[in-house]
Amino acid sequence: MRIAVSLLGFLALGAGSIYAQETPKVDVFAGYSYVRENPSTFGVDSFSLNGGSASLTYHVKDWVSAVADFGGYHNGNILGSGLDGTLSTYLFGPRVSYRSYRRVTPFGEALFGVAHAGASIAGGPAGSRNAFAMALGGGLDYHLNNRLSLRAVQVDYLLTRFPEGTGNNQTQNNLRASTGIVFHF
Repeated sequence: MRIAVSLLGFLALGAGSIYAQETPKVDVFAGYSYVRENPSTFGVDSFSLNGGSASLTYHVKDWVSAVADFGGYHNGNILGSGLDGTLSTYLFGPRVSYRSYRRVTPFGEALFGVAHAGASIAGGPAGSRNAFAMALGGGLDYHLNNRLSLRAVQVDYLLTRFPEGTGNNQTQNNLRASTGIVFHF
């Protein structure tokens, strides 16, 4: 995580020398993310995870982009059970943006990939799994200047397919909300 923050800081400082075009070709987002995890097993309550996400966006055209989105979310005591859980997501797909407004750019996206869940009890491993993941949603970027925007809000329906209870894959219908900074290059 420290390496990612250092890289983003370096990119932000060097943005003035790299940025040579009026319409950016690449955006880098870094920010806070909240996930509301909703297990499918009857009687198991929903719980919250906090963390961060980062994405790299390549603008193919002014209105369509290719996105690589990475996130890490954590809860140190899931539902008071003593279970320490982490969820990581690795998602890729298209984003459509509407750039007709001067300062505000709304967007929608459909991302697909993999989620990784890991858990431990009292410091020892309790297991980890990989599963299909999908995020459908959108957001709103507020442009501060040519090199920097504020991602005021991004809300996604985050579907995961982890096994629960009987060991069969179940659908978890989760919510992900993010906010942060977007660097334009």
